[in-house]
Amino acid sequence: MALPKINTILYATSLGKHTRPVFRQAVNQATLNDAKIIMLHVVEPMGEMGHALIQNYVSEDLIKKMHDEGIEAIHENMQQRVEQFCDDELQSLDQPVVLNIEHKVAEGNQADSILKTASTLDVDLIVMGAENRFGHHSNTSQQVIRSAKVPVMVVPTGKKFD
Repeated sequence: MALPKINTILYATSLGKHTRPVFRQAVNQATLNDAKIIMLHVVEPMGEMGHALIQNYVSEDLIKKMHDEGIEAIHENMQQRVEQFCDDELQSLDQPVVLNIEHKVAEGNQADSILKTASTLDVDLIVMGAENRFGHHSNTSQQVIRSAKVPVMVVPTGKKFD
């Protein structure tokens, strides 16, 4: 039996300030395996109550425009973060590292969206952070670990790991 090959890595990110160690591990795995990284950020949709309140003040066209601009801003933020990482950490390496990264934004429940994206895109490994913004183990990472059909690498994201 052959060892499993990692061709595609799903890197799930909150885009928080302590997520660089997680991305560093995704890049390391991608480099070791000559794999593609799919960088995923999940946005929880606005609830029905919030949407109903906004509809009273703003047209549906404007709501859609704001939504689309927000998603585009997230994609730009993701691109800038990757560029900054490359400038900060990859320029000094002896061997050049070429990253193959695709940016995706999903809307919905965090864990469900990560699992659905992993399944739809047939990824071989999920890399994600372990802590929520309060420093506790993330419910999202626990749900993904329980339900994933592929290995999940969970990386500590606390300040001491930067």
